Amino acid sequence: MNTATCRTATLALMLLVALPVFAGETARPQKPIAVQMYTLRNAGSLDQQLKIVHDAGVGAVETVGTQDVSAAELKQLLDRYSIKVISSHVQLADLRNDLDGVVAFNRSIGNTTLVVPYLDKKDRPTDAAGWTALGQELGRMATRAGTKGMQLAYHNHDFELVDFNGRTGLELLFAAAGPDLRSELDLAWVARAGHDPVVMLGKFRGHVFAVHAKDNAPKGQAEDEGGFAAVGQGVLDWNAILPAAAAAGVQWYIVEHDQPRDPAKVIQTGADYLREHLTVSLPASAPR
Repeated sequence: MNTATCRTATLALMLLVALPVFAGETARPQKPIAVQMYTLRNAGSLDQQLKIVHDAGVGAVETVGTQDVSAAELKQLLDRYSIKVISSHVQLADLRNDLDGVVAFNRSIGNTTLVVPYLDKKDRPTDAAGWTALGQELGRMATRAGTKGMQLAYHNHDFELVDFNGRTGLELLFAAAGPDLRSELDLAWVARAGHDPVVMLGKFRGHVFAVHAKDNAPKGQAEDEGGFAAVGQGVLDWNAILPAAAAAGVQWYIVEHDQPRDPAKVIQTGADYLREHLTVSLPASAPR
């Protein structure tokens, strides 16, 4: 056997040995982890932001509206980094005024879940009847979105968790909305409102599309970051929260931080923590 033939045979053998390793990496179950793009709003261009997500080993994001680009441009960037959109935060006014346009944009980028992210003060109910009325409106909107192949979810802060004779505004909203509206529980805000995230997850069992996975820093710390911390680096009891989230049927764990000093580090830290501590993997039908 001459030198060239020997070299070729050796290379072929090395490739055969390596193939099972590559195959194993490809087939390895992925954790249902995504990144909320709001966390990266100050981290350079959209291309640079998505590269941070990719470099953190995360393959899914929750977008903020249109990310100020066309659907075609956004899809091109997402494809460049092999990232899927699992949901999008869309302002209530846009859903009220142009649901068809919102649906068309999101269908173009492969997304099927719209999320009401925040209520302006003028839209916030001040009594139980107001929360009930808003829930009824969102329920109708969720049903209409469903006919277009989209599901609608609602994301909380702390103002929805004010008590009205034993029930929070959030509970009143969902009781009035009916089965089509899904919940996206922000666990750090739940805790800030004085509620136990584990108990809240139990109340919404079977209706939780996703949780915003972020932490609260110890009192008096990280004040330049709004008092928030990366997942697992604060005061929330994730050893209790993660099993409760799994029991509640949570599909996605979305890493977020409202005011990160170092967005890339927050994303990497949060993703690493969830990969280590989550016991669930992406279901076969989940977007990848």
